[in-house]
Amino acid sequence: MTDVPQPPEDPGIDLVRRARDRRLLAYFGLALIAGGQPAHEAEEDVRQVAATLGHSDCQVAALPTSISVALTGGAPATVEVLRSSLTLDQLAAVHELRQRILDGSTDPDTALVELTSLRRIPRRYGRWGMPLGGLLVAAGIAAIMQPDVTTIVFAAVASQLVIALLLLARRHPLIAPLLPTVAAFLVSVPAFWLAGRIVLTGPLLAILPPLAVLLPGSLLVTGMSELAAGAMVAGASRLAHGAVKLLLFALGVVAAIQLVRPPEALIFSTGAAFRWPHALAGILAVALGILLLESVSPRLWGWVILVLLATFLAQVLAGTGRGVGSALGGFAGAVVASAGATLVELARPALPRLVVFLPSFWLLVPGTIGLQSITRSQASEFVAGPSLTQVGLLVLAIALGLLVGATLVRPVQRAVARRRARVSP
Repeated sequence: MTDVPQPPEDPGIDLVRRARDRRLLAYFGLALIAGGQPAHEAEEDVRQVAATLGHSDCQVAALPTSISVALTGGAPATVEVLRSSLTLDQLAAVHELRQRILDGSTDPDTALVELTSLRRIPRRYGRWGMPLGGLLVAAGIAAIMQPDVTTIVFAAVASQLVIALLLLARRHPLIAPLLPTVAAFLVSVPAFWLAGRIVLTGPLLAILPPLAVLLPGSLLVTGMSELAAGAMVAGASRLAHGAVKLLLFALGVVAAIQLVRPPEALIFSTGAAFRWPHALAGILAVALGILLLESVSPRLWGWVILVLLATFLAQVLAGTGRGVGSALGGFAGAVVASAGATLVELARPALPRLVVFLPSFWLLVPGTIGLQSITRSQASEFVAGPSLTQVGLLVLAIALGLLVGATLVRPVQRAVARRRARVSP
């Protein structure tokens, strides 16, 4: 009995399949970027998924706001542009989809449908999640930075104004560029007015906690880590964007100072010093606030809080005598955050590393320290040089810590991968 030769596959079908795969990979990479993943890491993940789909020579170019994907060199490319960011809950869904593609339990057509419907996932905690989350983050950071009652109450109240402005900017994108300056101005005016009446101490520190949800800390650190990894275009553009946002915030603060005209001694005054009981309560409040703001699934809460707490302890203990903003503390915190999140993913493969790791950026405070320093440089010429130098050192230390943390756990990752390869059938 002779075998009947099979007709060759229709070239048109192959073209349709390749176009589908390009679109899938572009959507997948864009979702990673929208979730805050560095460009070079997003490119690596896209290539891994592409190899699983049979495209081992996939060409990927990721930027902070776009991605281009071609299945081979010189082949047609698909370009997708970022329009809005993802919550950590949505990013977790992307990670789970990636795992299913890699193990073959989801076909490309189903994966593409899931990615296209990703942004329609409703916020897990409804309308109250963002206001309550913003309040907890602001009150928690205030308890860490300046633990007195008036500062914490002011931060909690002002956070609701900031969240309202943030929601308004999401509905009306045309006003989004004005958000940093307007928010900083509206929070700073009552802070300096209350300080002038001896109701609020340390107004410059008091305005930072409610603004924390808008500050570009992750932009600066991610940009620096991209530069260190060789992603020069992505890193430079992210750093430039973060620096401009800091200047816009500082403009709002300086405008408030010019309007209220408080004495300079009041501007740079400080309230209560760092206290461990207040700080530990603050870190729990910050953790819960981030989980609510980002709609994180309750099954991830324990791991996120664990990594946040470890990051905070490393940051403070390494920076003893210099406060939580020291470069050494930032370096140690970044090492623990990067390595800890990776170890959690190795122990629990279903838990996405990036979702566990990204909240730690809220504690590594380059945006907070940067805004304080730039505002000081505008308000007083005597502190500009040292403050701005400290900001640069802090951002560099955190970026270096992220790289060191990733390097330290790489041998463990390889050992776990070899063990799983031996166990799998």
